[in-house]
Amino acid sequence: MTATPGGDARGGGRYGEAVFRPEQAGEGERIDFGALAYDDITTSRLRALGAGPGWHCLDVGAGTGTVSRRMLDELGVSSVLAVDRDVRFVTEHPVPGLDVLEADLTAPDFAPGRFRLVHARFVLMHLPEYQRLIAALAELVEPGGVLVLSDAVDLTSDRTPGTPYTAVMRAMWQGLWATVGTDVSWVPSYPHLLRGAGLMPVAAEIHVPPLLPGSPISRFWADTWERSRAAMFATGLVDDPDVDAAIRYLGSDECAALSAGMLTVWGRKPGKAA
Repeated sequence: MTATPGGDARGGGRYGEAVFRPEQAGEGERIDFGALAYDDITTSRLRALGAGPGWHCLDVGAGTGTVSRRMLDELGVSSVLAVDRDVRFVTEHPVPGLDVLEADLTAPDFAPGRFRLVHARFVLMHLPEYQRLIAALAELVEPGGVLVLSDAVDLTSDRTPGTPYTAVMRAMWQGLWATVGTDVSWVPSYPHLLRGAGLMPVAAEIHVPPLLPGSPISRFWADTWERSRAAMFATGLVDDPDVDAAIRYLGSDECAALSAGMLTVWGRKPGKAA
């Protein structure tokens, strides 16, 4: 999960740093709560795709480096290059085989090499030029290799029952779009976009972690709302008591809601692996 979401044209600061500041106390912990909710799913998918010894991997938007380290420790890949705009959280936990690069995915000269696996999670949904970046990431995959991308899908709709959670989630997505540029509306198009980038076959799956009192995903959303209060208030959809009520709702047995899902899509680069 990327440590610093992207976007810089709507007042949220470059990569949303005005909303989710890497130097802010507890930011690394917030990211890790998300990792605890999704890392098992990500690791299982990478294992099913064959990631293992001999694989050289790229982890874009590595955040605190949990996926990078699990690729090395659990899957036994040969090396991982972990990339992020701010690598302070990755470098706190060095392991053999893990290289770290502080770089901007959107830079025209971003070309760290070719890899058997290229992975990015919760990165492109924050970047308006996602179509160009999907094509650029596909170019980094060596023949026979695989591109794996994950982003959020919003599961609220006009028919979703009104709850404190639903109200604040809608305000959060609208507020992050206005400040950071976050847009998850296109995420269901991922399979089509990867096929357009020349990958085949392409497939996708979705995971929705359960919202249980004290669970990692519930704590992730509570922390995320705390950091994005100003962005949500600017929408006019919620105020302080609404956010407080939603946080209490998340921590109670009354919570009956769907978390945002994580859609993961993957596609292979035509050709034989070296």
